[in-house]
Amino acid sequence: MERALVIDNSTLIIRRAAAVVLGALVVAGAAQVSIPLPGTPVPMTLQPMAVLLVGGLLGARLGALSMILYLAMGAAGLPVFTPTVPIYGIARLFGPTGGYLLAYPIAAYAVGAFVPPLRTAERGSGGEDWLRAALGVVAGIVLIHLGGLAQLAIITGTITTAAQLATWPFLLGDLLKIAVLVPVLARLTPTTRARL
Repeated sequence: MERALVIDNSTLIIRRAAAVVLGALVVAGAAQVSIPLPGTPVPMTLQPMAVLLVGGLLGARLGALSMILYLAMGAAGLPVFTPTVPIYGIARLFGPTGGYLLAYPIAAYAVGAFVPPLRTAERGSGGEDWLRAALGVVAGIVLIHLGGLAQLAIITGTITTAAQLATWPFLLGDLLKIAVLVPVLARLTPTTRARL
């Protein structure tokens, strides 16, 4: 016996708006967990993991909108960006971590586009869910790193130095993000998106 979930249009709009705001707040909270690393202006934070989670759970469009809202909040001067970087408001988008921040909507969109919205039973093999979640998370991480690398290459004048500051120190943490996010997204995405 199947039950159809019927949601009123105004209720759906409210749910989606709340999800976008909640996604931005999750990333803002994750930004507060920040560890400065010696030799690089880029701290280690939970932000990228939260961005990928929000993008995967909300889907491409809502995930990207949530990250645009997050950037707008930070650019307006709200304390949503990582506190260990002493640049505030819109100036943060032009500083050493600005490339990462500007890549967040694109990364969230990519993860949301890759991660499947349907349940495995409705589509076929469960391995496909895991593979698509893994591809989405890896694509999101790569896009975030490319944004950070590009901004730091402009600031430092060399890609080699930018990679030493923005990419190499974070690769081990990226493997951990993949290991944590893939099973979470493969399992939770169908339920979450069914309500949006």
